[in-house]
Amino acid sequence: MRILAIGDIHGCSIALRTLLDVVQPGSDDIVVPLGDYVDRGPDSKGVIEIMLGLEKTTQLKPLTGNHEVLFLDAMAEQVDVESWLRVGGRETMLSYVPEGTPMSWQHVPPEHLEFLSQRCLRHWESEHHFFVHANANSVFPLSEQSDDWLFWTRFDDSYPHVSGKTMVCGHTAQKSGIPALRPHAICIDTWACGEGWLTCLDVTTGQIVQTNQAGKVRKLTLEDLQDPPTATNLQLTPLA
Repeated sequence: MRILAIGDIHGCSIALRTLLDVVQPGSDDIVVPLGDYVDRGPDSKGVIEIMLGLEKTTQLKPLTGNHEVLFLDAMAEQVDVESWLRVGGRETMLSYVPEGTPMSWQHVPPEHLEFLSQRCLRHWESEHHFFVHANANSVFPLSEQSDDWLFWTRFDDSYPHVSGKTMVCGHTAQKSGIPALRPHAICIDTWACGEGWLTCLDVTTGQIVQTNQAGKVRKLTLEDLQDPPTATNLQLTPLA
């Protein structure tokens, strides 16, 4: 059994499919996507479809990200819809709405909304790690964390957690394309929707696989992050 954490996907379905082709998670594997499936990238609809498939083939533990919060709040008119459209929501709606058709929530399938609103988790933890979208207040257990900490607080404000476990999170884009490692935490949002990579971390072995929207693959390990690698010395594996 592997525990596989996947960083912020943001509608990058090509990178996600490439990643899954390489990692090949199976029924014994726990897959923990850290949230932000939607917004900014071109295919939020496709990403959610992939998540629904992973529910059937793996032990999926999908987390909620702040962009799922914005998506659902915009639909419920709890935030200004135009504001959400400006921070990536427009790309999300375009992935659902047929070309030439006015934007409408009716194009979002009910099963997608159910997945985002009912089956995504606020956090998840294993024996040695805990998984959150953004961050966690170091002095409170996971069950007492506020929305602000779990969905919005940046990695810069992370400190060793009272549980003694290592935090695995996303949210704070590492535009270098390299995960940010601290003794007590790792951030694997590596800017998939920009010029970076989508990251998958096997928390047991420390193996890291990264893919991008161009279909490229590269690999590194947590050990490599002790002496940060450069783009030129990473193992790059083009798809056949």
